[in-house]
Amino acid sequence: MSQITAAAGPANSPVPPSSPIPPQINIHTGSSLLQRVLCWLGWTGCLIFLVLFAGLSYGLREYFDTTEGIRERYHSGTKYARDKVAIITVDGLILEGNGFVKRQIDRVRDDEHVKAVVVRVNSPGGTITGSDYIHHHLAKLRQEKKVPLVVSMGGVAASGGYYLAMAVGDQPKSIYAEPTTTTGSIGVIVPHYDVSGLLANFNVKDDSIVSHPRKQLLAMTRPVSDEDRKILQAYVNEAFGRFKDIVQGGRPVFRKAPQKLDELATGEIFTAQQAKNHGLIDEIGFIEDAVERALELAKLDKDQTRVVEYKPPPSLLEVPWLGEASAERSTLALLLELNTPRAYYLATTLPPLIDHRPAAARP
Repeated sequence: MSQITAAAGPANSPVPPSSPIPPQINIHTGSSLLQRVLCWLGWTGCLIFLVLFAGLSYGLREYFDTTEGIRERYHSGTKYARDKVAIITVDGLILEGNGFVKRQIDRVRDDEHVKAVVVRVNSPGGTITGSDYIHHHLAKLRQEKKVPLVVSMGGVAASGGYYLAMAVGDQPKSIYAEPTTTTGSIGVIVPHYDVSGLLANFNVKDDSIVSHPRKQLLAMTRPVSDEDRKILQAYVNEAFGRFKDIVQGGRPVFRKAPQKLDELATGEIFTAQQAKNHGLIDEIGFIEDAVERALELAKLDKDQTRVVEYKPPPSLLEVPWLGEASAERSTLALLLELNTPRAYYLATTLPPLIDHRPAAARP
């Protein structure tokens, strides 16, 4: 009997059948689909909003301009009208003429939609150079742009502040003062403080080395000699003569009667009513009255005109952690200013000590 034996080995091992893969069914619930739709709508909405915002910002740029850091702000009138009456603000002590006031003038000069200007003055004056510089550019703006310029005096428009108002020229009924305005103070002052007696009490002497004794013409460490006083008086008289010339340029009544101006130009201050009686101003009224006059002179329709004003850019003093360092630098600058020989069209004897604003906001 024959016997058959099967050889065992991997090649002859039976292969078990593979298990079938069950079909996969993806079920989208209603909430999942809703989330996708809402997500799509959200992104689409954000995109549309950004496009609209960019377009709106571009469209309104000429109405609320912020070029060069100066912010144009709506004041009154018809908010989206094209024609403008621009308010240029002169506020506080005038140390230099090329600050915020000059930038306002430049902005107005380059804006073709500005048809009239109101200069809002709330200043006791300042240096003769700063006051004269601003007056020059205001008068130049009026002449070159050929727009009416009206002045509105605030709480104080004295000395250099009054000097600026003369930029109106011969234009009639153009200088307004509020009922409580202090104005006038037509004159020049060169402050000098003699502390030599105080220093002597502490055995402190000035031992400066100078190229000529007159280099210390206004040194606080010694009294002014008679010879030096004559030199300084001649300097003051020349600046005073220019002040009176400027006043005559803005007040024709004094060109006809210069002796009347001599009687008023004593440094004396006046109330608004006194100033009007003397012919130093035209009308007693508020800034709204000055705007009305500007509209009238420019022949503008009040309902088709907007009034704008300008604000300076934010300063370092508005940042808490930078304010202290900036304030220290400002104090040092004021001390240096105090010891600098300068002449002022100013209604005070302490010029550098009354203005602590940041440099960006100074006239």
